[in-house]
Amino acid sequence: MAFGPGHVPGAVIPGAGPSGKPGSRPTVKLREADPDDPPRYAPEWLELREPADAAGRAHDLLDPLRIRLANMPGKSGVVIHDLGCGTGSMGRWLAPRLDGAQHWILHDRDPYLLHFAAVSSPRSAADGSRVTVETRRGDVARLTPDALQGASLVTASALLDVLTREEIDTLAAACAGAGCPALLTLSVAGRVELSPSHPLDAELTQAFNDHQRRDGLLGPDAVTAAAEAFSEQGATVRLHPSPWRLGPEQAALTEQWLRGWVGAAVEERPELRAEADVYLTNRLAALAAGELRVTVHHVDLLALSRPGGGAS
Repeated sequence: MAFGPGHVPGAVIPGAGPSGKPGSRPTVKLREADPDDPPRYAPEWLELREPADAAGRAHDLLDPLRIRLANMPGKSGVVIHDLGCGTGSMGRWLAPRLDGAQHWILHDRDPYLLHFAAVSSPRSAADGSRVTVETRRGDVARLTPDALQGASLVTASALLDVLTREEIDTLAAACAGAGCPALLTLSVAGRVELSPSHPLDAELTQAFNDHQRRDGLLGPDAVTAAAEAFSEQGATVRLHPSPWRLGPEQAALTEQWLRGWVGAAVEERPELRAEADVYLTNRLAALAAGELRVTVHHVDLLALSRPGGGAS
């Protein structure tokens, strides 16, 4: 993994740790912000997590999605809106697993990431059909059915947990209004398992989860809220686990995740700092020795809105 020239060994890559500014996600403009605000998700973090994301995503949700897309009326191809696309990992994972021509519309606030996502996107579907892309910079948390007009599918990764309940309701309503399904992956579930275990694991987990809920964001409650919101719009909702399983082969990702996880917990509960510093030192030593394994639980959600849109 080649980190950028500004990366300091032992430091947390932006995106792996606390976001710094409450109420915003680095690559997605969720709140009003200065347009010159720098993004705070480094491409290095998105690149580092991509293999774990790909391994974790729920393949079991693909068959019902394929069936829905194949049965959409009057479609010679599919139009897919990828919200908060980052470097485009969702497209690289999903496009080669779907048949037929695809046009991906990539949404993000960071023009550099949008460019990277566009140039690195797949060009062929599973059956060899053509895949094309376009990019849109801006706010994805206020989507309307009009913005999704003609959409066949909405996708996102690690997005739900940085939304408010109102924003999730808006997203569900937009998808229902457009009559398109949504595949929303890798939302944090609020559970981690570290082996060997440590007495401080549970306390840090709770502090991290509380940090995720700051400023009205849903954090680990997001998947439940999204399932309710899509169901209320008349969609059929399926949930499936999508955990990261991190062992010695994922040591670089585990280190960044661990530093960010502990950092967010301490930011939420500063009184934990002394214990957490010792904890982190010991955990990193175990990681370096190949003795630490971590499971970070996520959930994937597939919402199958009624074709044509609207709830009953």
